Amino acid sequence: MLALSRRKGEALIINNDVEITVLEIKGEQVKIGIAAPKEVPVYRKEVYIQIQEANKEASANTAGMEQLANLFKK
Repeated sequence: MLALSRRKGEALIINNDVEITVLEIKGEQVKIGIAAPKEVPVYRKEVYIQIQEANKEASANTAGMEQLANLFKK
């Protein structure tokens, strides 16, 4: 992990097309702004983890696929 210090108004550039800017600092809370191309998904980590877990559950559930296949057999 790379750890950097930034002040309000300072930014980081990732992969030439993602810019992360420190917008505001209040106590222990830091507000950041992220500028990225539309095709680059940006999620809060807790949301990303929920999406990954939902995808795992959906791929493990083959009963729905079997029901769908049965619809086309008729």
